[in-house]
Amino acid sequence: MGAAMRRIHVGNALSAFGLGFTVPYLYVYVAQVRGLGSVTAGLVLAVFAVAALIVLPFAGRAIVRRGPLPVLLAALVTAALGAMSLGLSASAGTVLASAAALGAGQAVMQPALATMIVDCSTTETRSRAFAMQFFLQNLGLGVGGLIGGHLVDTTSASSFTLLFAIEAAMFLVLTAVMATVRAPRAPRIEAAPGQTGGGSWKQLLGNRAMVQLCVLGFVLFFACYGQFESGLSAYGVEAAGISTSALGTALAANTLMIVVAQFAVLKFVERRKRSRVIASVGLIWAVAWAVAGYAGLGHGSQAMATAAFISTYALFGLGEAMLSPTLAPLVADLAPTGLAGQYNSAFALVKQLALAIGPAVGGPLGASLHGPYIVAFLLFSLGITVLAVRLGRQLTDVQNQPSLARSRVVTQGGAPADAVVAAEA
Repeated sequence: MGAAMRRIHVGNALSAFGLGFTVPYLYVYVAQVRGLGSVTAGLVLAVFAVAALIVLPFAGRAIVRRGPLPVLLAALVTAALGAMSLGLSASAGTVLASAAALGAGQAVMQPALATMIVDCSTTETRSRAFAMQFFLQNLGLGVGGLIGGHLVDTTSASSFTLLFAIEAAMFLVLTAVMATVRAPRAPRIEAAPGQTGGGSWKQLLGNRAMVQLCVLGFVLFFACYGQFESGLSAYGVEAAGISTSALGTALAANTLMIVVAQFAVLKFVERRKRSRVIASVGLIWAVAWAVAGYAGLGHGSQAMATAAFISTYALFGLGEAMLSPTLAPLVADLAPTGLAGQYNSAFALVKQLALAIGPAVGGPLGASLHGPYIVAFLLFSLGITVLAVRLGRQLTDVQNQPSLARSRVVTQGGAPADAVVAAEA
């Protein structure tokens, strides 16, 4: 791991640590501590999603033309200002404006950091680099949330101001760290006279493998991440009688599974076709939903229901650990030279759409229609397996299984395996 990659990973950990300080307590802060009510608190959470959906299409174009580092630095400063102003805001208008700035900055960080990882890695090392990124993100979120929980006091607005100030400080420290990164110069795409950024989007939409991956990604994020703190938690409380402390334990089990399993499954994932790995995740998550069904619809004891519900979150964590070295590297390997930022932003946009729609659909369904909720998302998980198998037919051998490449050539833009072999001759 080079110096640039080490700094990028430090950046991922710091940003996740800062977000872990505030995200779990945002609703309580707005609704209760500032006394703005549940409607405003719900709007704040919606603003995060809306801001991301607005800025991500422009972020991809900016990363392609200017490079990921300038875009990342601008996003970090924006997020720092948003976090600090959120901690000082007392009215609905300022809270919503601050949340928009924080959400926009946070959303742009993801494709910018992902593109920097692409620029600093090769096809052979990329899976491990993204696995490390996911590991550090979860570790940072967990540690940040744990420390933030001990600092917060719902009777004192100043304690929340301190949390947001720490988050802003993390973003500024990260700005200083990332400003020292000297990443390899990736090719930049300059627009021809009279040409807009629509050409790169048209090129992306013409890539059948990328379009299928985006559809698959939407279902993945909708059926998993979009349910964690909405539909699945509502189902657990209403159908399985899960206590809030047990729900917290389930979330901790998810993070613990990722931290423990991430590098244990990495060797397994690296030696197998990416499409089959994703298909396996769909089957694992189908089992997870079946276990969740037992927790809420079975006739066992409360202890058994709680254990089954916690196991559901742990099984989701195992699937996430398998996806982290698979999805993001595949997006990078599908991107033509110089367009990794555009492809990363497009995939981040799909993720945000799924995270915005998932809670809106899953929340009411999980709270009231328990049986249909479990059946629907079990079928979604099986659909992941079907979509993954279909995607595998659109990939070249090296895109689907990078270990087949016999050189350290970065095969971006769908270079066939025989082209890589020919390059060695």
